[in-house]
Amino acid sequence: MTRNWWRSGPRPRTIDNEMTFTVAILGRPNVGKSTLFNRLVGKKLALVDDTPGVTRDRREGEGRIGTLKFRIIDTAGLEEKFDDSLEGRMRRQTELALAEADVVLMLIDAKAGVTPLDEHFAGWLRRSETPVILVANKCEGKAGTPGLMESFSLGLGEPVPLSAEHGEGMADLFEALLPFEAAAEAAQEETADAAAEDAEDAAEKPLQLAIVGRPNAGKSTLVNTLVGEDRMLTGPEAGVTRDSIAVEWEFEGRAVRLVDTAGLRKKARVQQKLEKLSVADSLRVIRMAEVVVLLIDGVETFEKQDLNIAAHVIEEGRALVIAVNKWDAVADRQATLKLIRDRLAISLPQVRGVPVVTLSALSGRGVEKLLPKVMEVYDLWNSRIPTSRLNRWLEVMLEQHPPPMVKGRRLKIRYMTQVKARPPTFSLFMSSRGELPESYIRYLINGLRTDFNLPAVPIRIMTRTGKNPYAEKG
Repeated sequence: MTRNWWRSGPRPRTIDNEMTFTVAILGRPNVGKSTLFNRLVGKKLALVDDTPGVTRDRREGEGRIGTLKFRIIDTAGLEEKFDDSLEGRMRRQTELALAEADVVLMLIDAKAGVTPLDEHFAGWLRRSETPVILVANKCEGKAGTPGLMESFSLGLGEPVPLSAEHGEGMADLFEALLPFEAAAEAAQEETADAAAEDAEDAAEKPLQLAIVGRPNAGKSTLVNTLVGEDRMLTGPEAGVTRDSIAVEWEFEGRAVRLVDTAGLRKKARVQQKLEKLSVADSLRVIRMAEVVVLLIDGVETFEKQDLNIAAHVIEEGRALVIAVNKWDAVADRQATLKLIRDRLAISLPQVRGVPVVTLSALSGRGVEKLLPKVMEVYDLWNSRIPTSRLNRWLEVMLEQHPPPMVKGRRLKIRYMTQVKARPPTFSLFMSSRGELPESYIRYLINGLRTDFNLPAVPIRIMTRTGKNPYAEKG
């Protein structure tokens, strides 16, 4: 399976363009899961028969009870198989549905009563942190009453009695699912407010652009060339600039606040009090910036201090552009450019694809390429990925490389959402306890960077573990 398949056209993950929550129907074979699925989607999409095991794959639809809308997943019957047999593969499909769901409906056959297999899988669901609603199906008439009472022993809280075949008990199921719609709406509002705030900030405020680098790299000369006047004092002496100087400027109709900074030397070499103050001021400017241009001296190549500055920019969550100055004086340009890119790839793997612009600040040659790259990286820094598209991508990533085992149990990832831009920051919701290894987070970050075209900007992923509101019931 290729990683780009979702680009060709989105699968339904929203209803009427609204965010919705996901409901998975689980239970042993032949308890009426597909009948309930058909009832909720309002169509006979799933095959229904008295023969156990008719459903083998996950089936998705748009469910509705009254005004309540949600994404519904029908699953194969839970089998106690963990090998590569057909039943084992069906079970893995069910586990994927559990990881993806916001809430699980566990069905039992009230007429048959609670079976050992029901008890086994109820224990499995109790250990999961995905909320579970126990549903006692086939409760029409009085034949299901003993099984309904017996289902309290499963420890999944008060059961919802219904008859999927006859449509009885839908009002009770509506009440049980209603809190999950409220949670989905709250998440939607939070995301929409954050996006609106980002858009408002971007439209009203000038782009904050900082020029940083080692002493005598040509930062002030570059600022003068960009603004078209001798705004900054320059000279051959290192350390002419001591204060961070801001210049209000405009590029192609876009307001830019351009900040020249004092040169950043190695910490061990910074001895004088005045230089310490200048360095602190430069670091403050980096924190306040949106895009940072790291200017390096092409003649002196890419030194360790340049890498230290670049790493600091990334740690602060700023977008980064590398500008190589004095390019007209570089003897072997191809070798110099290769050296810079190789060192970036080795020392800063967390931000692949940082653009490198070669120029001469003194003559102005190549300077016209810098601001278009800055604007391009700024747009990437403000990127937002729709939740539905993000989770289709996550499903592929989990299938290609499942999360690792911790203490004999595989970590479960439920879904992912972008909580903010500037830089792109994501929350990864997990339905099982345990810390996700840093190597797996890097795997997801690299996938986001490659598949959604996010070079040159930091990407942050925070893991969150939800609580099962039904865990203390029963």
